[in-house]
Amino acid sequence: MAQQGAAPAAPATTDAPTSSSVGDYFRNWFARVEQAQASQPHWMTPLVTVTPRLEQEVRYDQYWQSLGNGAEENTFGSGKGLELIPTTTNEILLNPPSYIERYTRKPATGWGDAPFFIVKQRLLSANEQDGNYILTTFFGVQAPVGSEAFSNNAWVITPTIAGGKGWGDFDIQATFGIPIPLAHQNVIGTALVTNVALQYHFATYFWPEFEFSHTLWLNGVRAGKNQIFLTPGIIFGRFPIYHRVKAIIGVGYQFAVTPEQVYKPVLTPVYNHAWLLSARIPF
Repeated sequence: MAQQGAAPAAPATTDAPTSSSVGDYFRNWFARVEQAQASQPHWMTPLVTVTPRLEQEVRYDQYWQSLGNGAEENTFGSGKGLELIPTTTNEILLNPPSYIERYTRKPATGWGDAPFFIVKQRLLSANEQDGNYILTTFFGVQAPVGSEAFSNNAWVITPTIAGGKGWGDFDIQATFGIPIPLAHQNVIGTALVTNVALQYHFATYFWPEFEFSHTLWLNGVRAGKNQIFLTPGIIFGRFPIYHRVKAIIGVGYQFAVTPEQVYKPVLTPVYNHAWLLSARIPF
């Protein structure tokens, strides 16, 4: 029997469980990342093709481009940044805008538009022991935050489907996306963009590759035109640094094989060739 005059019991509160749930989510972050990556192939992310795999890393890319009109451009960052795995089937990419220097013709410097947000949803996957394949969808958003010389002045959304299959030390990764400008479509145009990467792995740290990139414009000033790039390259990694932290470095050379299609006010292919550098810290 309760004692007379005893203070009433304190009301139950939900703050502690909520706080605990949030804390548990972040405490279990890396265990969740390991679970996500254990259930998919362990290929290397290619230089150009966005991998269908879920990856967690900090990435910096740099391009040295020769444009079709004879101008040269250095692109710092190339729209790469932070990649995180918040669930066992999702990845989010938070990318800052590139900084671009153009010289030789029409010199200019400034920021490009920002492909600031991409989310991946993995649909199905199996690691090397259970089938060695993966299928993923992406949705990307690009913001028109660039300098006048480098901005499309339009938001661009890009739905994409990506997949890959491996056979022993060889794998193929591919994406098919449709960048859709939400303004100035009669100029920028909607395009069909396909990337395919052929990759081989040997001696632990060596990943030579060959990539194909094709763009076909459905409308806009380049309507009906297309461009094809080939990219031989090699990626070295994953070199252990400390616990989960590793290092990756890759280099490649991209060149156009599309016959030159000159017409005003634009040129196809968009650029002629480029050297590529990619540095990544997976964690």
